[in-house]
Amino acid sequence: MQTTNPRKGNVINLERGKVPPQAIDLEEVVLGAMMIDKKGVDEIIDILHPDAFYKEAHKAIFEAVIKLFESTEPIDLLTVSTQLKKDGKLETIGGEFYLIQLTQKVASSAHIEFHARIILQKYIQRQLIKISSEIIEDAYDETTDVFDLLDNAEAKLYEVTQGNIQKSSESAMSLVLQAKKKIEEISNKEGLSGIPTGFTKLDALTSGWQPSDLIIVAARPGMGKTALTLSMARNISVDQGIPVAFFSLEMSSVQLITRLISSETGLSSEKLRTGKLEKHEWEQLNVKVKSLEKAPLFIDDTPSLSIFDLRAKARRLSSQHGIRLIIIDYLQLMTAGGSSKGGNREQEISMISRNLKALAKELNVPVIALSQLSRAVETRGGSKRPLLSDLRESGAIEQDADIVSFIYRPEYYKIEEWDDDERSPTANQGEFIVAKHRNGGLDNIRLKFLGHLGKFDNLDDFDTPFEFQSKMNDGEENPFATNNLPNADEAFGSSMNSNFNSNDDEVPF
Repeated sequence: MQTTNPRKGNVINLERGKVPPQAIDLEEVVLGAMMIDKKGVDEIIDILHPDAFYKEAHKAIFEAVIKLFESTEPIDLLTVSTQLKKDGKLETIGGEFYLIQLTQKVASSAHIEFHARIILQKYIQRQLIKISSEIIEDAYDETTDVFDLLDNAEAKLYEVTQGNIQKSSESAMSLVLQAKKKIEEISNKEGLSGIPTGFTKLDALTSGWQPSDLIIVAARPGMGKTALTLSMARNISVDQGIPVAFFSLEMSSVQLITRLISSETGLSSEKLRTGKLEKHEWEQLNVKVKSLEKAPLFIDDTPSLSIFDLRAKARRLSSQHGIRLIIIDYLQLMTAGGSSKGGNREQEISMISRNLKALAKELNVPVIALSQLSRAVETRGGSKRPLLSDLRESGAIEQDADIVSFIYRPEYYKIEEWDDDERSPTANQGEFIVAKHRNGGLDNIRLKFLGHLGKFDNLDDFDTPFEFQSKMNDGEENPFATNNLPNADEAFGSSMNSNFNSNDDEVPF
């Protein structure tokens, strides 16, 4: 297209100018199809949003269609016109005559989804142009922190990829409809609403790890933080086939996978470390490791990982592999990255925990972060069971987390009996303490701990010594209670005899 500059008389070629990507004709076709066929509305209501339309009048019309759809009203020429009148926008879009023109441009809603996706593509192109311009402008600003610039740029591009460009506030009606839809999906779905951990009692308490939740698992060194989360990662990725990302700042990826091999094969970590395996053990290793090889488990062992690097890596794993759970081992080893302005460590940890919660919401996946506890646990007299006040370096961790849990193994402190009414043995057992649960109840859940394999498992009746099983199953009084001491030997002897009569070679322990 050419025109003449009246002042200079020379020819200007408008084709050399830049016009934002758009598809006005397809916008008209799509809006017209929506007003003549309800099926067309159902097909594209989840694909497009008002900002996807280039023409302001088309944005207003689509907003009117959405309002009618959310209130379950019929959508046609008359209802859309009436809704636009209510909104005070009928005249600004060109009046009823313009709506009539839109319906005359199309005979049916055929190919409406294809047309809608082209409109969305044009919108994405416009957004990429806008984001690129902002990045260029920020990059020229000498006061901009380069790591902040990288993180913001990647976040904006990730939003485009996911189709979530800067979500605006939503009305209560829209949110209620979304919540009702989610409740219906959960009611029709068998099993848990979240990601199952493989630990029966924990899953019953939480209904699985829920999307967008930040879960803190805290303990003193040696309690088994890594063992527990590795066991979870194994249960989720191997048994459920759900993709898991494990960020290890403490151990190498090969060390972690060796632990998992030990857990999977039943071969002790010491044997795997030394490589002294018998022939049948090599066969056992080769056969049982196959399920682990196929598991969608992704391990990153980058040391001193910054929160910005973590977010960038997590976004890539989410888009490339559909990650549905993120585990970080552990929080105190992370750094704030280039944006740190020399604040103290407590402020740094606060910033990291806030960003982890933001990451969980952004990707809509549960994020599990391991954390160290302060030495107050060790110096405290009596019970060594951790408390929320023991969280190390920052109260912000407790504030940001949806679930705060602790691992407690009395055996570590040479405590041989649980401090409960039964005084049952603590050997090879641990406790998963849910101390804060924003959307549910609290509980202390006992688990089996297999130190030689570096794993946790469900604690069942077979893990309880036979005298306590008998008490629980038959409702009989505990023969080892202090008020029954005179009969203790007799009770012990009868129990031993009844157990040994069936098979003299089997030891009930």
